[in-house]
Amino acid sequence: MNLKPYGDTALLLDCESLDEAQRWFAALHDEAEAVLGARSVLLRGDPAALRSLVGRTTPADVADPLDGTEVEIPVAYDGADLDDVARLTGLTPAGVVEAHTGTPWTVAFGGFAPGFSYLVGGDPRLHVPRRDSPRNRVPAGSVGLAGEFSGVYPRESPGGWQLIGRTELATLDTSRDQPALLMAGMTVRFVAV
Repeated sequence: MNLKPYGDTALLLDCESLDEAQRWFAALHDEAEAVLGARSVLLRGDPAALRSLVGRTTPADVADPLDGTEVEIPVAYDGADLDDVARLTGLTPAGVVEAHTGTPWTVAFGGFAPGFSYLVGGDPRLHVPRRDSPRNRVPAGSVGLAGEFSGVYPRESPGGWQLIGRTELATLDTSRDQPALLMAGMTVRFVAV
């Protein structure tokens, strides 16, 4: 892990992997304002104090701050790229659905847009590249795959993920006390409807 200055009031822990970033986040998030990324942890505060904190901290063995919290997401598997994902993975479309619903996913971190969560830990057969050409408009509730990740688009936005289905479940609702439905460490199970 490398420590890098990030302006006058932050440090960036540049990690080798998502697993390493999650372990650092788990060890530090109660001690400092921390934001988890794909391979980084951003710490806000006095850089000298943060360097000292990191120096006396050991990454946690388990990065699961929301132990036991599970969310089911109902999905209609009729996405525009379902057949392409089947071709890329060597599965049938039904096999893609079975793989997506057959393994629990873990919320790794949020990003891209408010309420968008990057989910990891699903069936490794579903690792597919982003689309060659992103779409200008991806409907809210679209469920997609890109690389090792799955995710649900919380609002209509541009996007380049492979779309395999859609859900009516709101993953972002600003009227809730916690607007984002999915938080780092939660378990997500997709259910075909």
